[in-house]
This record gives sequence, structure tokens and C-alpha cells, in this order.
Amino acid sequence: MGIPRKTFSTLTAAGLLLQATPVLAQQTGQAGASESRIQVTSELVLVNVVARDRKGNLVRDLKKGDFTVFEDGKKQEISTFDFENVDELATAGAAEATVSGAAGPGTLLRSAKKAAPSLDARDRRLILLFFDFSAMDPEQIERSVDAAKKFVDTKMQTADLIAVVSLATNMRVDLDFTDDKTKLLAALTAYNSGQGQGFENGSTGSAEGAAETSGAFSADDTDFNTFSADRKLLALQSLMQALGRLPQKKSLIYFSNGISQSGVDNQSALRATTAAAVKANVSIYSLDIRGLQAFPPGGEAQSASLHGQSAYSGASVLNDLSGNAASQETLATLSSDTGGKAFFDSNDFSGVFSQVQKDSSAYYVLGFTRNNPLKDGKFRRLKVQVNRADLKLDFRTGYYAGRDFEHLNRADREQQLEDELDAQLPRVDVPLYAGAAYFRQDDAHYYLAVSLVIPGSQIPFVTEKDKDNATIDIIGEALGGGKLRVGQLRDTVKLAVESTRQVRRKNVQYNTGFVLAPGSYHLKFVIRENQSGRMGSFETDVQIPDLRKMPLKMSSVVLSSLRAPVTSKKNGANPLVRDQMELVPNITHVFTPDQHLYLQYEVYDAAKGKNPAPAAAASQNGTAKDVQAARPPKDSIRVFTSIEFLQGATKIYESKPVVANEVTSQERKAVIFQMDLPLQALKPGLYLCQVNVIDDVAGSFSFPRLPLLIREAVPAAASKAGD
Repeated sequence: MGIPRKTFSTLTAAGLLLQATPVLAQQTGQAGASESRIQVTSELVLVNVVARDRKGNLVRDLKKGDFTVFEDGKKQEISTFDFENVDELATAGAAEATVSGAAGPGTLLRSAKKAAPSLDARDRRLILLFFDFSAMDPEQIERSVDAAKKFVDTKMQTADLIAVVSLATNMRVDLDFTDDKTKLLAALTAYNSGQGQGFENGSTGSAEGAAETSGAFSADDTDFNTFSADRKLLALQSLMQALGRLPQKKSLIYFSNGISQSGVDNQSALRATTAAAVKANVSIYSLDIRGLQAFPPGGEAQSASLHGQSAYSGASVLNDLSGNAASQETLATLSSDTGGKAFFDSNDFSGVFSQVQKDSSAYYVLGFTRNNPLKDGKFRRLKVQVNRADLKLDFRTGYYAGRDFEHLNRADREQQLEDELDAQLPRVDVPLYAGAAYFRQDDAHYYLAVSLVIPGSQIPFVTEKDKDNATIDIIGEALGGGKLRVGQLRDTVKLAVESTRQVRRKNVQYNTGFVLAPGSYHLKFVIRENQSGRMGSFETDVQIPDLRKMPLKMSSVVLSSLRAPVTSKKNGANPLVRDQMELVPNITHVFTPDQHLYLQYEVYDAAKGKNPAPAAAASQNGTAKDVQAARPPKDSIRVFTSIEFLQGATKIYESKPVVANEVTSQERKAVIFQMDLPLQALKPGLYLCQVNVIDDVAGSFSFPRLPLLIREAVPAAASKAGD
């Protein structure tokens, strides 16, 4: 059974000790995202139904009395009935005036969240072209834009209303819904091959099977991939909020080169995105713009020779196929769970446009006032029947009811947390991020340090007596061997800080941990702020390796910008706590030049042998002062380490080497390295932080790389004005 460990931390700016677990760390957090879950605020429920005969032809002559609707097995009275016949307008010839073109921009996507949409979508086909440029290369951008331009120019029908949205470094509504071909072609032509400015789908640090370039190693940027995948899904959720204000069916064509969910993934965000699309009546049609790909054993002709032996064993082809399938899996889930279709491994991109037009030609809209007033957040199953036996109906199978936090008593609120922990469809009203690092205690037990981060802007503080107050409930679990709970956490954190300390501009970080055996685990955490009852969740799969099988037995590398004093006496298992000071992990790897970069990592079971030669090296705490190392004993360890910062193939900085001749922690057989590097000499930008570790006696080594972003510090005056 894993034992959760709770740690204590401080306020960064003020140094005030909080008798609770969270810290307000000076880390860059994501800007406050809009609420991603659409709550049911009306008793009216709309269901779209497509009726086809045995030959697959659309049926257009059904009446209100022909349908029967059931919710959770109970018959509902149909109060509204409508038939959307898009084909009627499509065959009637050109319209006298464009709809959104005449109304001007801001008809739907750019309008205020609570404003009524000014778009007349009656008997119209609503199509949203969503271009995910964040990881595309220039050729893929051109192919996706050309496919959209060809559709608009040759296949767009009179009934079609099309909007254009793009995602690069941020999301932009480039054109609201319109049937004006000239405006659409102009918006698409404005895209260029330099749009792909965001994060790229990267590797997990292994050079085996990678192309041989000037760099000897491959960067492990799974941390960046985590936030990259989340930002794509959050962008989709924000679109659902706007599209949900229209009852008609909407189709979103998602141009992408895949979403790689590798490393620490927020699987909650994926399920929440599909739920938001179902509620907004949006079907997602995913298009893999990479088209049909070939994976030759030795790599493509334009690529350099591959590292290692993968090209000769077939492993390189298998890795390429697995990586391609993994990047398509998320796209397939988005499509299948929202009633759309996915288009993969084809160089003909016209099929997705034809499918969208076919699926939204004619449909019925049934509305009923639900007779179950409970706002318990549970799934309501829907079933629609028609009084003709020869027809096949397509409709959504249900929806999630809203939740009313204000009227829950204490027992119900506690049950709400438990239910949310077990829910297949998690809540993501409050953004929540998590990071994990492992450290060995003995061969059978590892300490998995976990950090949860909540943007301070997402917590509604209540000001009382010149203090900002808030209460956060946290619950979590670690599952191993399928569904066996091996670790659990439950805590309530009370925040009370001075109002002048700009709490809302920082992150609230909660540090905890589990003692686990080597293996694969599934972690899930749920947080709830108790002012409005909004909740957030994060779940991911983690792997704790069995270091006995490794040439160099090394822990995770933890990056930090903060050391915080602790007063708890229950931190004995936490390796990040030493001498009553805790190293607070920075899971975003974002720093400013006025901060220090603290690194901690451990080497276990270092080899012992003869080391006759003395060496000059830095002291083990990683400072810049040189010391002359004494001649080590004949039977001792000798472990070197240093830190490098790289940009491309250029080395920007390298620290002085540190040598260890003694085991720091005898009970864990660990050599503990704690490095302290000031960042003021580095210019703002994206770097690769390479940690060099060499066991000189055993001849083993490791060179892990982690991405690190240094951004310009915000002046104090500007920060105060921004608040």
C-alpha cells in the first residue's frame, strides 16, 4: 500500500509559512482559461435525429407525432419540433445576400459569451475549419490550406456557412461564419508556411533509431508535449462554448498532424472535450494532413543515417508505425465520441468535406422539458423511436446533467469528490496540471513525488480583514495492476494571505507523494474550490523503472526555482526535503533571469574501485568555487556531473564539474547532487538543459536532457499595475 506524504511550503515573495501544503511559486502559469464544461442551465433538452430508410436515403416527411423520446427509460413530452432541410436551400440557387457577410464579423464566434447569436442558421449547414498549425511543418500547412481552398472554390454549396479558426502560438478566429467565397478564400490565402510557431511533437529522450545529426542525443520534451496537447484540447473546448448557443448541428473539420499523448498526459482534458462537443451538438471530423506515409527501414532518403541498430532489426519501422498510430489515436477518439469520422492515411482530402455535407443534409430537432430536476451531474440516457419500422435513426445517446454545488451538504460534498474520482467523464472547470518524479528508497520501494499546480487566477478568493481567503479540497489515488488502489490522498487546504501580495498572479502548488514498487501506475487527482464549487481533474499514467536493470542507476531530474522551509516532522520519506528545506519542483520548466535554477538528482549503487589520480572539481553543492579534491581512498566511488545549456547544436553554457567520492545517504546508497545555477547570464529563450553524469569506476554514464524556457522578468511596477 502506497503511503501518501504531505509536504509544507511557503509563499515565494513574502516568505510566510502556511500551515498547509500549497505554495505560491514564482512559476509561469497558463493564463486563466475560460470554463470548459458547459452546464445545463435550461430545462429544455434538444435532440437532433437523422432518419434514413433501408437504402440509406434521407427521410424528410416525418411529423412530430411520429417520434417518441425517452430519458432514462421514461417517456418525455416533445414540446418543440423542427426540421432542418439544408438540401432545400442548396438546390434553390444562389442566395440574394450573404448571411454572415451582410451581418459583419462577430455574429457568433466573436460575440460576447452571454450575448444572443445574431446568426440565422435556419436550414444552413454550419462548418468550422480548424487549422492546428502548432506542430505542422511548412509543407503540411500548404497541403491543408490548399485542400480547404479547393473545397471552397469547387464544392461549397449555397447552404454552407463556413468559419475559419487557427491555432499556433494562440487561437485566433480568422473569419466568422459566412457564405461569401471571396472572404473565405482571402482568409485562407492569408495563411503562410510560417504559421507553425508552437510546440512540436517531440521525443522521449532516446536517440536509438533517430537520425544522426550534429547532436549526439535526443531531447526529452514530454513535459512540453503535455501542455501542448492540453492547449489544443482547451482550444477546442472554448469553441464549443460559442457553438453551443445554436441548436443546429455543427461540423468541425480538424486539420492536424496528430496529437501525441506521450509522457504525463491529462487524459481528463480529452474526455471533457468530447463531452463539451456532444453538449454543443458538434461533430468533429479529424483529418490527418500527413496523408499516406511510408516508413522505410533505413529512414527516408532526405534523412541522415539512424543511430543504433534499429535499422537492421526492424525496430525503427515498428517505432515509426507505433508513433504514427499513437498520434492518430487522440484524433480518432475525438471523432468517434462526437459522432464524426476520422480520415487517416489518404492523400485525397476531399472525402472529409463530402462526408460533412452528406451527414448534415437533413435532420429533425426534437425538444423536451426534462422531468428530472436533479442537478447531480449524472449521465442521462436518451432513446428516440419512430412509428415506422423500416427507418433507421441516428441521434446522440445522452447528455450530462448540471451540478448544483451550493445546495450540497457536507456529506454530499464529500461524496461528490469520491464520485468525481471514479467518474469516467471528469470535470475540468479549473485548470489543473501535475508533474511526477521518482527516487529510490530501496530495491523494492520508490518515492514518487507529485506536484499539483493550479493557476491563482482560477481561485475565487474572498477578501476579509485585508486577507484573501480560499479553501481547496484535494483528493487523489494511485492505481496499479489495473484497478487496484495502492495509494490515496485526501486533504483540505485553507489559504489566507495578505491581499497586497498579488496571489492571483502566481500559481498555487500542492506537493505530495506515494511510496510504491517499480511498475506502471495510473494517477488521478481532483481539486475543488469551495467558493463556487468548480472542480478540476488531472489523470495520467506513470512508469517507475526497476533500476536494478539499468547500467547507471539514476533518479529523475527535478528542476526548481524555489527552496522553502518546512516545519513538518513527517517528511522523512521525501528526498526533496533536506535540512528542513524543501525543493519545490517547477513542472513547467519556465524561469526568469533573476531566478536561480536548482537541480536535484541521485545516483544509486555507485561502483567502488581504485581511483589513484587526484582531481580538481567544484564542490558537491554545485557552487562556482573551485576546490582541490583530496586523494580518494583506493576503494571508493567516483561520480562526475556537470550541467550544460544548449540551443540547437551550440553550447551556450557549461558549469564546472562536480565530483563525488562518498555516498551521501548510506541507508539508500544514494549520491545526492544539488546544483545551484544563477540564470542572469543567459538571454531569454528556449534551451536544452543537459545533465551529464558519469560513474568513472563503472564506466557507465547518462546524459538526460530537459527543455527549459527563460522568459524576460516582469518589472515590479508593471506587475503591480497589472494587478
